[in-house]
Amino acid sequence: MTNRRVVVTGLGVVSCVGTGVPDFWRAVCEGRSGIRPLTRFDTSDFRFTYGGEAQGFQADAGGPDLATQFMLTAAEEAVGGLEVGELNPSRAGVALATNFGAADACEKFLAQTVSVKSVEPGVFQALGMENDTDAVRRALSAVGGFEGPCTLLSLACASGNSAIGYALDAIRLGRADVMLAGGYDAISRYVWSLLSAFGIIVSDKEKPNLVRPFDKNRKGTIFSEGAGALLLEELGHAQQRGARIYAEVLGHAMNNNAHHMTHADPGGRGTALVMRMAAQDAGVSPDEIDHINSHATGTPVGDPLEVAAIKSFLGPRASRVPVNAIKSTIGHLMGAAGAAEAVASVMSIVDGIIPPTANYETPDPACDLDCVPNVARQQRVNVVLSNSAGIGGANSAVIFRRFG
Repeated sequence: MTNRRVVVTGLGVVSCVGTGVPDFWRAVCEGRSGIRPLTRFDTSDFRFTYGGEAQGFQADAGGPDLATQFMLTAAEEAVGGLEVGELNPSRAGVALATNFGAADACEKFLAQTVSVKSVEPGVFQALGMENDTDAVRRALSAVGGFEGPCTLLSLACASGNSAIGYALDAIRLGRADVMLAGGYDAISRYVWSLLSAFGIIVSDKEKPNLVRPFDKNRKGTIFSEGAGALLLEELGHAQQRGARIYAEVLGHAMNNNAHHMTHADPGGRGTALVMRMAAQDAGVSPDEIDHINSHATGTPVGDPLEVAAIKSFLGPRASRVPVNAIKSTIGHLMGAAGAAEAVASVMSIVDGIIPPTANYETPDPACDLDCVPNVARQQRVNVVLSNSAGIGGANSAVIFRRFG
C-alpha cells in the first residue's frame, strides 16, 4: 500500500504577518517583516524584546491555551472545504507538533496554585491544559470527526515538517485516507526565558532589529509564534469528493546528527543526508529540484552549514537553484516553522512565485547561493524541497510536486 499517492487539499496559517493564507502569502511575497516589540508581557528585564506576535488573530479569553487556539484557527482554514459525510471518521487522523504546547496555560496554573494540596482536577480543564490534539479533534467534529491515527510530536524546530512526514506515511501505508498535519507554538514569558538562554537571538542593540539569513552581517534569529496546517488526502479520496488539489506530497525523511545537543554537525552532513533521503523517498533526483525553502535562521554558524549541505546535495546545480529563507519576514515559528514554510512551499507551486530572502544587503562568500534577495521571483516551480532542523540534531525534509 506504500504506492498510494498523497495530495494537499487544504492550507491554513496563523503568523506574525497575518492570519489566513492570503494575508500570510501576500506579506511573505512582499518581504514584509512581522517582527515588532513584544507586548504580551513585560520585557523590561529581558535582553531581547523583539519577536513575532500573531497578527490578525482574535484570542478567545475563555478558550484553551493560546498555542492551541492558533492551531485550531489554522486547522479550521485548512479543513474548510471538507463537508459532512465526505470522510470516514475512523480513516481521518491528526498529526501535530509543538515545542512548548500550553506554556501560557502552565504559567496561569502556577500563578493560581498556592500549594499542591489546593489543586483540584477541574483546574486543568479550566486552564485549557487538556490534551492538545484532542482539542483539535473536537474542533474538527463538525465535519464528521477525526477518529483515526492521532499523534503529537516534539522534535524542536524540525517538528512541523516531521508532522507532515508522519501524516504522509499514515496515508501511504493505508492507515488513513485523510490527515490534518501541522505545528503550533505561542510566545509567553516562560518560552521567552528559555529561548533567550540559547544566545542566538538578534540583540536589541542591532538596529534595525532584523533577521538576515545568508547575509554577511547576520547576527542571529528572532522567534515568533503561530501555526501552520496542511490537509493531506489520498489522491483517489480527494478526486472522488472533487477537492481542490494544491500539490502532491512526494516524500519526506527525518534523521539526527548525533553530534551535539546545540551545535550542528561539521559540514552539515546530517542536513545533506536528510535531503538525499527525502529525494530517494520521493523518487526524484537532485536535478529535478526547482527550489529549496531553506531552514536558514540567520545565525552566523547555522546558515553556512546549510549552504554546504545544499551544495553537497545539488552538486554543480547549487548556484542555479533558488534557495530562499522566509524566516527573514515571519521569524522563527519554533514548532510551527516547518508547517508554515511548507505552506509557503506549496503556494510557490500554486502561484509560480518564490518569496524573497528579505533584509539581504551584503553577500557572504560562505553563503554563495541564489538566495532570491529582497524581491520575489516569478518562476514556474514543479518540485520544491522544504528543509527544517532543530536543537538536539533533528533534521527533516519534505518534497512537494506540482500535481497534474
